[in-house]
Parts: sequence; structure tokens; C-alpha cells
Amino acid sequence: MHTHIGLDGPAGAGKSTIAKAVAKKLNIPYLDTGAMYRTLALFALRNGVDPNDADGVTRLLKDADICVEYCNGSQRMFLNGKDVTDLLRTETLSKGASDIGVHAQVREKLVKLQQRIADKGSIVMDGRDICTVVMPLAEHKFFITASARVRAERRLKELIKKNQPQVSLDEMEKSILERDHLDTTRDCGPLKKAQGALVIDTTDKSIEESVEAVLSAIRSKSRGD
Repeated sequence: MHTHIGLDGPAGAGKSTIAKAVAKKLNIPYLDTGAMYRTLALFALRNGVDPNDADGVTRLLKDADICVEYCNGSQRMFLNGKDVTDLLRTETLSKGASDIGVHAQVREKLVKLQQRIADKGSIVMDGRDICTVVMPLAEHKFFITASARVRAERRLKELIKKNQPQVSLDEMEKSILERDHLDTTRDCGPLKKAQGALVIDTTDKSIEESVEAVLSAIRSKSRGD
């Protein structure tokens, strides 16, 4: 029997880190859907198209071959046959992913790909509309959140760790809030808590505590508690 676990939430809440850990604990595949949108944003920028340009992005879609592969259990993103995974974790592509994700044609293309992957078997998937659009019938649904300030601090630490250009904490928090607004107000697949999803606020939780909260809820539901 397949097990589908979905985690939605805003940028920087820790959902990807939590989802990866949960997948590892349960020994089932993990899919980072945000990486798909980042990959498409990368393709648009490489072709001189603003991710906000709906018509320009739509024209590019037919030429964007996005593929997910797993290497030693780790997800790798391929764009037209080339591995671009290590290029995706930048603030430019983070914003680009939100910008490009508002377009209906983009979401249609990537949601179909995500659903095909889910149809193959058990999966842990995180994103913005996993439990509301991609896997509305998932057995286990979670909404992962945290304060904007804490999320900004986490983003800055990530940039420092990767030796990427940095901004001030206030600027990062402003960027986080702008992305929240964009994600929650878009017409297609907006970020929102799915009905029946368990809210986990990671503001004052360690990763280990957050992972255990998810696993505990999964175990409890599986037992029928």
C-alpha cells in the first residue's frame, strides 16, 4: 500500500529539511517540488525571459524538459539533459520560483509531473499546494510554518553556509514577507492550509523536534488513534 505524505508551508519554515528527514526515517522517496519551479525559473532567466512574463514563460514551456532523478537517494534536477541541482539554491531563483509559479500553464505542467511521480508509489512531497492540489487525498497532511523573522534568519544562515551574496536581516525578512504575499494571493494553487492538515510551528522547535512531531502524527494516525 502506498503512503503519501504532504507538507505545505511558506519559504524558510523548514519543510524541505523536515520532509527529507521524514522520508529517510520511513525509507521512502522524497520530492522537493520547489526545485522544479526553480529549474524552470533558471531556464527562463537563461533565455532572457522575466519569470513574471506570462506570455514569454508560456512560449518557453515546450522547450523546457524538466526531469527528476535520484542518485544515492538524493534528488537531482535535470534541465534538458543537464544536472542543474547545484545551481538552484539562490535568492534569485527562490524569488523566480514564486514569480513563475503564478502562471497557470506552469503549474499545470509541473503539477502533472508531480502527480505522475506520486502515482508510482509512496512519496514524501513538500511545496506550496501539495495537500490542496497535487495530492489532495494524501493520507498525511501537514502545514509547516514559523515566524517571518526566524525564517529570514534561517535563509541568511543558508546563504552564509554556501558563500552566496548576502543581504541584511531586515531586507531578508522583507523579501520573505513579499514572497508570502505572492504565494498566498496568486490565483492558481495559492499557499493555504489544507483541510485536515496538522499545523506545526517550527519557530521555537529544533529540526529534530519538528521531525519527531511529524513522525508522531503519522504513527498515531496509522494506529488509528
